[in-house]
Amino acid sequence: MEELVTGGKPVIHQSMPDPDFWRGRKVLLTGHTGFKGSWLLFWLESMGADVTGCALPPEQPAALFPLLHSQDRLSGEIADIRDAHDLANLVQRVRPEIVLHLAAQSLVRRSYADPVGTYATNVTGTNNLLQALAQTGTARAIVVTTTDKVYRNSGDGRRFCETDPLGGEDPYSASKAACEMVVAGWRAHFEGARCGIATARAGNVIGGGDWAEDRLFPDAIRAWSNGRTLSVRRPLATRPWQHVLEPLRGYLVLAEKLASGAELAPAYNFGPTEDSATVRDVLTLAASHFGGAGVDYDEIPEGPAEAQALALDPSLAAADLSISGLWKLDQTVALTARWYRDLLDGRSGRDLCEEDCSAYFHAARASVGRAA
Repeated sequence: MEELVTGGKPVIHQSMPDPDFWRGRKVLLTGHTGFKGSWLLFWLESMGADVTGCALPPEQPAALFPLLHSQDRLSGEIADIRDAHDLANLVQRVRPEIVLHLAAQSLVRRSYADPVGTYATNVTGTNNLLQALAQTGTARAIVVTTTDKVYRNSGDGRRFCETDPLGGEDPYSASKAACEMVVAGWRAHFEGARCGIATARAGNVIGGGDWAEDRLFPDAIRAWSNGRTLSVRRPLATRPWQHVLEPLRGYLVLAEKLASGAELAPAYNFGPTEDSATVRDVLTLAASHFGGAGVDYDEIPEGPAEAQALALDPSLAAADLSISGLWKLDQTVALTARWYRDLLDGRSGRDLCEEDCSAYFHAARASVGRAA
């Protein structure tokens, strides 16, 4: 993954993480065994960061983590953020400078089945982490990831900006809005201790290696790889789709800026600059990369309520952090489809992730050239 560590310094119109900042830096990454966490750990290690993870074991046998990382690194890093005592001991042992908090119960439909567990992880777990970090006192930047679903959503499809009211009509969304309030309650303490803290609200991510249940691409791949027709419950629902590397770049750049002492907003949206797309739009693009891929569109939604329309305004991240999307939806879907197709054909998941990272950094350099 040479291209991840040899690019030029960030420029004003399109920032990229600075390997010189991360090399040897003590980083605590919670949720490192999940989909986004595995990609982020891969990126951090490529830059030479000294990363300690904190997460539950990978859930699925086909999870991305074992494809990218040695099982040896799980030793001492399997921990439940709901256990304040164990978490405090881990933080005291690591004494991190940078904290990237991704650990969460992140599935809407699962939150209906287990609301207590969802609130315990997303709210109490976050508070446990911040309390442990306050006691240790070594952190200089904390990025807490929440979601695009933290906003009070009237369903009109307008783009939410960071100052819009928070809300949530399902346990997952409400728990993440409450997580935002937990961070707000700790902000004065960390800023007084010269530690920058902010939340990151990312749009829906797709990319190779996600096998979670009730997510669009994993469900499609499971169906199509077994010759089945995919059944879709809300084809006209709109979401701000983006490749997983897009918000991860935002998290890394945000952490760098926080550690530098820059005056920043308390929260940032990370999403595509183009309009949100429907589930049907995404599946139409995806199916074109799989011969014989069938989709059954059910116009009568099944299951618990979910927001029909969702869109983010990412202009604050562009203005403050010089972060905006590099890949359009068609390229994002094409790369994601290729990743799964090639994995099923026997290619190495690690090689596929390296290729996507190289393509992403090439897109960043091309963007610099166009702007210049």
